Amino acid sequence: MRLELTGRHLSITPALRALVEERIDHTLRLLNDSAVSAHVVLTRDRARIRAEVTLHARRERFLHGEATGQNVELAMNTAADKIDQQARKLKGKRDGRKRGPSAVKAGSASAEPAAPRSTPAPRRRIIRARQYAVKPMSVEDAAVEIDDAADAFIVFRNSATDTITVLFRRSDGHLGLIEPEA
Repeated sequence: MRLELTGRHLSITPALRALVEERIDHTLRLLNDSAVSAHVVLTRDRARIRAEVTLHARRERFLHGEATGQNVELAMNTAADKIDQQARKLKGKRDGRKRGPSAVKAGSASAEPAAPRSTPAPRRRIIRARQYAVKPMSVEDAAVEIDDAADAFIVFRNSATDTITVLFRRSDGHLGLIEPEA
């Protein structure tokens, strides 16, 4: 990994470079060494020190943190803590995308009882999108209405059979009809 250290109105000493490398090293371990480069700018502005840290990780991920403090160590630690927090969040997203045991393996019927899972399966949420008025109409009227609407389906009461019916747009462009069994 490439480290660029810039000092504005501040000289970069070997001790200062070691402090920056130590704080950046912690973030690199969090990211499993997927960092490409880091740019640290330390600026002295009167009695305050400002630290800006930009870390470039693989897949065009940029982590940025800046902080101001009374001394270089305080400013650098606060900025590095912000970068660490972003790295933990990025790592959590990456770990969350990993595939767990497949549903076929978990749901297969076997003579042996399944071993208890360490983490419970996430609960499935039902999100109510909107309510539909169920109008009495013929299948042909529903086909005309679904062509005009942006929705991919329409729920209606079939005027011929007086049952609730669903007409939907299929991926091949045709219309599908779902009717309940009598």
